[in-house]
Amino acid sequence: MGNLHVLNHPLIQHKVSMMRMVETNTKDFRALANEISLLMAYEVTRDLPLESKEIETPICKTQAKFVAGRSIGVVPILRAGLGMVDGILTLIPNAKVGHVGLYRDPRTHKPVEYYCKLPIDAEKRTLIVVDPMLATGGSAVAAIQFLKDRGCSDIKLMNLIAAPEGAKAVMDAHPDVDIYVASMDEKLNENAYIVPGLGDAGDRLFGTK
Repeated sequence: MGNLHVLNHPLIQHKVSMMRMVETNTKDFRALANEISLLMAYEVTRDLPLESKEIETPICKTQAKFVAGRSIGVVPILRAGLGMVDGILTLIPNAKVGHVGLYRDPRTHKPVEYYCKLPIDAEKRTLIVVDPMLATGGSAVAAIQFLKDRGCSDIKLMNLIAAPEGAKAVMDAHPDVDIYVASMDEKLNENAYIVPGLGDAGDRLFGTK
């Protein structure tokens, strides 16, 4: 059963506050997104299984712990999710990276897939879907479903900022998926922006308007 995890580590909270500030420039915003993603990845992977293997230290032979079981895959939701990938890869350099691209149909307002490229063994990996903002939850719900439709079952969602509405939407649609967020904000405004939020994460990451 999936759960919602709000990661309230002091360093994460400090860096999120810096990201929120309107005067934070693109370079610093991008660096902060990477740093927070690295710190969050530490928590997201806390339950990875371990196995013992015999190694030899300069002193003696001993049983040592190594990560076992499923390998990791990182799946950013384009485009803003790209800003979280490098931080995770710093911690888990052997992770494979897939990409999911979505747009919202202006007539139906439903997410439509325009791109999905996954590692060839994605169904055997623990997949971490990343997107800075979890607002309405529509994109995350759809992206997770696209992965499930391709045979993937071990999926986690990682967001920097979430609104209660978005978290509920994901938990209702995918109760088996754990959600990890750096901050649970107050609400969505009439334009579906998270309040207090940090603005448009994609624009602030890439310097666009």
